[in-house]
Amino acid sequence: MAGDSKKVQPIIIKRIKKGGHAAHGGAWKIAYADFVTAMMAFFLLMWLLGSTTEGDKKGIADYFNSPLKVAMLGGSGAGDATSILKGGGNNLAESVGQNKKGKSETADEKARKKALRAEQMRAEAERLSALKQKVEEVIANDERLAKYRSQIQLDLTAEGLRIQIVDDQSRPMFESGDTEVKGYMRDILRAIGHVLDEVPNRLTIEGHTDAKAFSAGERGYSNWELSSDRANASRRELISGGLSGAKVLRVQGLAASMLYEKGNPESPLNRRISIIVMNREAEDRFFSAARVESGEDADAEAEAPEVPDIKPSRPGITGR
Repeated sequence: MAGDSKKVQPIIIKRIKKGGHAAHGGAWKIAYADFVTAMMAFFLLMWLLGSTTEGDKKGIADYFNSPLKVAMLGGSGAGDATSILKGGGNNLAESVGQNKKGKSETADEKARKKALRAEQMRAEAERLSALKQKVEEVIANDERLAKYRSQIQLDLTAEGLRIQIVDDQSRPMFESGDTEVKGYMRDILRAIGHVLDEVPNRLTIEGHTDAKAFSAGERGYSNWELSSDRANASRRELISGGLSGAKVLRVQGLAASMLYEKGNPESPLNRRISIIVMNREAEDRFFSAARVESGEDADAEAEAPEVPDIKPSRPGITGR
């Protein structure tokens, strides 16, 4: 039948589901990120190994061979475990390992430095001994000074050559309670100043008094002020004799705190002026203490400033 031949064919609708990457999804992104991270870490490791010195490499190797030992006892790979301040050095140009502040010295360098120091001390002791002899000769050969020889005492101490000019009951250096230098004392100081200017050593000038107190007591003008003023007056006479003022490192008054005759506090011998020609060790102690007071590094080697070549004004010549 015609109607049967024209049977309606069924309509088939195909629906395609767009899933996208159904086989592997987005997992490849995570893998790629891990790969890039690993490569970055690898190149960083190569860069660090290329910029690490042999000393650091050895320290790292020692740490991984025995980490507990290096961590407890310290070492070049332990961040300098012996110091509170870890690692570091003087600057970024340090060539080997992690160092404490300051470059380490070898045993040979320490031995050479010690030998050089001993030689310098020996040469300086000889120079001060020769200076002592020269001062004695100047006093002995000068008719004005020879008669005061008993009041001039020279000896070598731990700080250097000490020249002491002591008082005498019948021949005082200063009038009682006064700071004006007597004539003979002026001659002695000027002669000594001329000789001391020939050596590079610096000086300490000390004033001493006896234990006899002023009537006003310690609250007024006392032996402390008097000894300081007398020491400064002696400094001026040394400079008038030819001593460079830059060589005077310290002027101090000690009153009766360091008696010459402890058994007799009021003895005339306790009234004296001490001139100490300082050796290098005494100068180093002075400048080290000065660095501590100023907040600088006290462990640094003391370097005393050079004494400028300044000639003092002579009497009759106007100077500033």
